[in-house]
Amino acid sequence: MSFALGVLPIALLLLGFPIFLVLLAAVSCALVFFMDVPYTALHQNLFGAIDAYALLAIPFFIFAGELMGRGSVADRLVGFVNAGVGSVRGSLAVTTVGSSALFGAISGVSAATVATIGRVMLPALRRSGYPEKFSAGLLTAVGAIDIIIPPSIPMIVYGAAAQQSVPRLYAAGVLPGLLLAGMLCIYVMAYARKHKIGGGERFSWKAFGAAAARGTGALGAPVIILGGIYGGVFSPTEAAAVACLYAIVVARYFYRELSWRDILASAGTTAVFTGQILIIVACANVFGWLLTIHQVPASLVQWLTELQLPGWTLLLAINVLLLAVGCFIDPLSAILLLSPLLVPLVTAIGVDPIHFGIIVTVNLSIGLFHPPFGINIFVAQSVLKLPLETIYRGIVPFVFIYLIALGLITYIPAISLLGVRLLVN
Repeated sequence: MSFALGVLPIALLLLGFPIFLVLLAAVSCALVFFMDVPYTALHQNLFGAIDAYALLAIPFFIFAGELMGRGSVADRLVGFVNAGVGSVRGSLAVTTVGSSALFGAISGVSAATVATIGRVMLPALRRSGYPEKFSAGLLTAVGAIDIIIPPSIPMIVYGAAAQQSVPRLYAAGVLPGLLLAGMLCIYVMAYARKHKIGGGERFSWKAFGAAAARGTGALGAPVIILGGIYGGVFSPTEAAAVACLYAIVVARYFYRELSWRDILASAGTTAVFTGQILIIVACANVFGWLLTIHQVPASLVQWLTELQLPGWTLLLAINVLLLAVGCFIDPLSAILLLSPLLVPLVTAIGVDPIHFGIIVTVNLSIGLFHPPFGINIFVAQSVLKLPLETIYRGIVPFVFIYLIALGLITYIPAISLLGVRLLVN
């Protein structure tokens, strides 16, 4: 059995097989050669994994983000944030951070933010004299905030895997996301001051009001999504569906930028992306079922309990593990693979599973822009035409900023749990 659970998956990963095939092959091997279980168990677990109401929110949020990303929403968000930032040193870089966070509150997909906001901000950063290395690092790293600030697709998956409330996870992600955005803003302002890069135009209420009016439709999406969830009007899944309808109305009738052909194309892209996500969810769930029936999570908990490690040491070890895994495996796969192992472990030492969900999400967000397989790196390279070497050099300071934030979020639970107490009854 150790061959099916350990040797085969590692070998297939090293050979470059897709993660869903790695997991499916491991389970199939175990069922055929090592277990006396009907093969129908595989089918039942595969389909049972995606038979979850919370997962319905995934295609809706992706569709809403696709619709908003095809029009001028990014330009309008950037204009609104830029008008609000004013003439502070490094205002354009601060605008990049703020615009990415706002766009993430619509789509929840990091790669989409890098591509959409990057297309708008990269030429402006170049014109303002920001070095190419800095611009590449900023645009590649800042999109990772979007899986921390709600609505976050990885949080939906963690909620389903760990059987936790998605609204509570969303509430817990607000302050950590704002903390990261604030730390990034402080860094880019210090960088601009050191390199004598100027600020933008002086703040004007007239200009700010005009930008807010121009971006009204775009700004309404996060208000409706988050306001509806925390106001008790609808669930996250219902909020995602409402967001789709809102995005169609805004893009088709309010801004008059998308045709029905464009909307249909967005639906096709959403279907492909959703299929990619759900096949990973299904295969990871059946692999988790295999681990569970062979008592792997229980054995791991017992072994670590017997070591009597201090809580802070165990959390540090888990962070190192998650950081390493995040460099090679996408966040959704990592969450589905590791949640059955780690959630019982941290619960045994008194860590709130909602707080742990944020720890997991922040850890895996770093993997989105960290070599060798960070998806944001490849998006920045292909869509923004940035050299790979420049991106690698530019992300270094941002990795350290995220690590500092991760340490604060891990060891100060109030950063996550305060939002739950304030926003969720």
